[in-house]
Amino acid sequence: MNTVNIGMVGYKFMGKAHSNAYRALPMFFPHSLKPSMNVICGRNLEAVAAAGKQFGWKEHTSDWRDLLDRDDIDLIDINAPSNAHKEIAIAAAKAGKHLYCEKPLALSLADSREMLEAAEKAGVKHMVGFNYRFTPAIMLAKQLIEEGRLGDIYHFRAWFLQDWIVDPSFPLVWRLQQEIAGSGALGDLGAHLIDLSHYLIGDISEVIGMSETFIKERPLPDESGGLSAITGDTAATGPVTVDDATLFLARFANGALGTFEATRFATGHRSTNSFEINGSKGSVIFDFERMNELQVHFSEDEADVQGFRRVLATDPPHAYSDAWWPAGHPIGYEHTFTHAFLELLDAIQKDRQPSPSFSEGVKCQQVLEAVELSIKDRKWIQVSSL
Repeated sequence: MNTVNIGMVGYKFMGKAHSNAYRALPMFFPHSLKPSMNVICGRNLEAVAAAGKQFGWKEHTSDWRDLLDRDDIDLIDINAPSNAHKEIAIAAAKAGKHLYCEKPLALSLADSREMLEAAEKAGVKHMVGFNYRFTPAIMLAKQLIEEGRLGDIYHFRAWFLQDWIVDPSFPLVWRLQQEIAGSGALGDLGAHLIDLSHYLIGDISEVIGMSETFIKERPLPDESGGLSAITGDTAATGPVTVDDATLFLARFANGALGTFEATRFATGHRSTNSFEINGSKGSVIFDFERMNELQVHFSEDEADVQGFRRVLATDPPHAYSDAWWPAGHPIGYEHTFTHAFLELLDAIQKDRQPSPSFSEGVKCQQVLEAVELSIKDRKWIQVSSL
């Protein structure tokens, strides 16, 4: 088997990102299985046809069920809105298709567990879209932790700040509707922070949070796509039913403390995805707006050179650096998806489960639900109790 045949459900922001990643794989990772972009699916037949032509897909359809019985589909890539994930994933698993699903995995913890159970019962490969794990600088941070070079970990503080909906006249897109998105800043942005904390630090044992929806009503959109929308001609509005911002505290199973902030109301921050980790021997700071860099401090350095140093994670032996550009030449957001799909295709080729799998998606969903429950009950919630 040298090729993996793909059917993709979704064609907007994430659909473009995934398509670009599939197209890059054979050029930069020639020893990987080759992705064959066979069918792209979306509800608007005219729009998905245009996207399919632009992105390089062979065929298009408006019904994802068309993908299930086709022998030329091995993997179904789900990047449709969150409320569609469960039905598509379970049906695809029963049809024997491998799965890649964007985060958050589902609208609820119960739904995510059903998805995992279906995938495990079918014996298919399953992966959730936590692409930031595949940033070389973040992988360097993990290496430093695993090698003990930061010592005992005391603190993980993380923040994901955006400002794209600060204007009250911005329309009521699907990401602001609970029945479609599940939650707002918490599930969209906070999920990435939670997964990175699991990847770098370990399991979260308990949480307590607070949230706010600053703009309660918004104009209804004429059309929307990705993170943009066009307001309709009427004055009709609808309620915002998700959080605009959520903050929570966490305690990790290993004793470390965590602080998390996810907001779409941090004016001046387009997409500030950052964390700082403090240990007994040193610290690291990461900011995705400078994604090729990791700020590193080692307490054992001589006193006259103590402080954070800038490490550029673009040269060997940093992850993936030998596949891309000459030393010092940066990579971008889109490359994280290429690295994620490289992991998925390698797992298919070697008959193993990729990471992060649906199991990690469920673990993240468990924390999301614990945070929501803590906000509702105004108290600490044990994650393992859910």
